[in-house]
Amino acid sequence: MTSPTELPRQSNIAMGNGSELHMGALAEGLGPARPTSPIPLAGEAEATSSAIVGAHSPISDHVLQKLRAACAVVSVDPNSLRQASRDWWPLAMTWALNNQTGGLAAALCQPTTVAEVSAIAKVCNEERIPLTVVAGRSGVSGGSVPVHGGVCLDLCGLNGILDVDNNSLTVTVAAGTFGDHLEDELRTTHGLTAGHWPQSMTLATVGGWAACRGAGQLSTRYGKIEDIVTGLQVVLADGRVISTGGQPRQAVGPDLNQIFIGSEGTLGIITAVTLRCHPVPTTERQAAYGFTSFAEGLDACRRILRRGATPAVLRLYDAVESDRNYGTGEATNVMIVLDEGDECIVEGTWAVVEHECAEAEPLSNDLVGHWLKKRNDVAALESLISGGLVVDTMEIAAPWSRLDVIYERALAAIAAIPGTLAVSAHQSHAYLDGACLYFTFAGKPEADQKDRYYRAVWDEGTTAVLNNGGALSHHHGVGVNRGRFMETAMGGGFNVLTSIKSALDPSGILNPSKLGLPSAFGPIEFPEH
Repeated sequence: MTSPTELPRQSNIAMGNGSELHMGALAEGLGPARPTSPIPLAGEAEATSSAIVGAHSPISDHVLQKLRAACAVVSVDPNSLRQASRDWWPLAMTWALNNQTGGLAAALCQPTTVAEVSAIAKVCNEERIPLTVVAGRSGVSGGSVPVHGGVCLDLCGLNGILDVDNNSLTVTVAAGTFGDHLEDELRTTHGLTAGHWPQSMTLATVGGWAACRGAGQLSTRYGKIEDIVTGLQVVLADGRVISTGGQPRQAVGPDLNQIFIGSEGTLGIITAVTLRCHPVPTTERQAAYGFTSFAEGLDACRRILRRGATPAVLRLYDAVESDRNYGTGEATNVMIVLDEGDECIVEGTWAVVEHECAEAEPLSNDLVGHWLKKRNDVAALESLISGGLVVDTMEIAAPWSRLDVIYERALAAIAAIPGTLAVSAHQSHAYLDGACLYFTFAGKPEADQKDRYYRAVWDEGTTAVLNNGGALSHHHGVGVNRGRFMETAMGGGFNVLTSIKSALDPSGILNPSKLGLPSAFGPIEFPEH
């Protein structure tokens, strides 16, 4: 393996439904409230093709007429279709250099009401047309790629806050609302925060947060999205509209929220979300520490959580990432800590942090400021891929008792793949019982071996994680990229998932070939070059 310094210093190539954004980002201005393309497609729209091989469903004039009767805005424009058919999946960004997407929709529907969403679902269900929900398209696993063609359902037209209950600290928001616009209105108009701050804050929508089971940078304080959601509005495959949850707690059978959170559009179409909120924080504390080993730093994180302290940000970088991001040399493992909230709570948390890090090397708080400044800079991703590298991140979760061995074995497995230039990791989200490890890799295989290299890294890295007691994903989800690992990861539970899919979507129209589920439209094959 070549030196990891071949990656540019201070680069952040972690993209998608979780990680690095803090409250100060709103001062930098709001995003465009529309999808942002990850990389230009090289070629004319009419010549764009699908890299993934599988049965593609065309749209007949008869079906197109029915769709236009159901939805005011339906497009078959080639450029609109190819843009709507891709997300931020890094492998697909390499395909874009050859004017390819992972899949290619035959029609794009852009509803502005739940009634239109329902009507579109009915048409697709009656006509057996694949229906793939898209919105911000910030996912990094190909989850919103229409691998069987058919209809892309763009929910960005369903946007805005629908209700705020300040006494109960909840907000109901339309699924197509972009995260930064939600947070800005909550803060400026209502004095509240949802506490969910993914790196993709300006790229992702609230519906996407829930559908992909995302995590925000501040999840140690506020929880992952499944902890924040209290209720959903969902359109089923046959067009029925249902509501789930909506109460602080309830005992009326299984929690149906959790059927749809993380289902990635395969079980239903999320059209509105109710979230728990918090008063805007009044106090903030920051610190940075250095540890002689990654394992030592992990144990400090574990002890902090064990004592009940939940600082909003508790990040630990291995020595490679510490030096790359902070220039601390090859022997220091950097921990940065940031907390926010009510002064009394923050001060209590801070006392625990300082006590458990008393033996660590105190580092300058400038490191926290540096992270805050660079946390949302993903410009390196496009430049690295355009320069011929294959790059991605692999985030997993595991109990504290398994993190050390998973860290060592996953690093070794990825480093052993011919062509790997760099592999490193950090701990980005911590909980009482375990944490997320976030692996970053970069390789430079031969030009005709990029797909083989990419799949080999994911095969070997994932096998090392699963064989040593880790979870398949922490917050980036499954999509199409991780589908082949689902049966191994879920064991007998995978049959339960397929049964739920069959019951809710008997025709199999919703986002087929995702989550590793059997597809009514046949198998798909990845390119071999």
